[in-house]
Amino acid sequence: MSLPLMPKATAVWLIEKTALTFEQIADFCGMHPLEVQAIADGEVAQGIVGYDPVANKQVTLEDIRRCEADPSGRLKLLTSALPSARRGKGGRYTPVAKRIDRPDAIAFVLRNYPHVQDSQIARLLGTTKETIQKVRDRTHWNSANIKPRDPVILGLCKQSDLNDVVAAANARATQEGHPLPPHASHHADEAA
Repeated sequence: MSLPLMPKATAVWLIEKTALTFEQIADFCGMHPLEVQAIADGEVAQGIVGYDPVANKQVTLEDIRRCEADPSGRLKLLTSALPSARRGKGGRYTPVAKRIDRPDAIAFVLRNYPHVQDSQIARLLGTTKETIQKVRDRTHWNSANIKPRDPVILGLCKQSDLNDVVAAANARATQEGHPLPPHASHHADEAA
């Protein structure tokens, strides 16, 4: 079941601004009715500012009015409020602690799989073509400290993702008639 963003703050707003029952609010916010009652009594969620689900397009005002008139009615979360798996093109999030390792992973892929395209490396490691080029040219700000290290061991990608990228690059190189580097088929065999 999908829940609204910030369920407790949403519950605070619904308690303060609507005539919905505790059960209706609990059902919509994924909470227990007693927890909603505790919020209403001021025992829980003190200091939490209400989060308006109407203004944030999680529910319509008409749906709230319908449920206020019918205590057995249930609010429906708008499908536009549900987070999609991936919205558009954008870099994959890498935790701050692992970002310092990214140039090492780029150097590893460039050294061991030179036939992998920059766009594939960028997607695999959540980086930019500009950063890849700087690592390749040794113009990266930290190039003196970059040591090629396996991105799987660093936790920047899964082994299966690396295998898929290498296999695709191998297939493309074979199709174009380019010879593969000696160790390039290593990961492609693991992927099969």
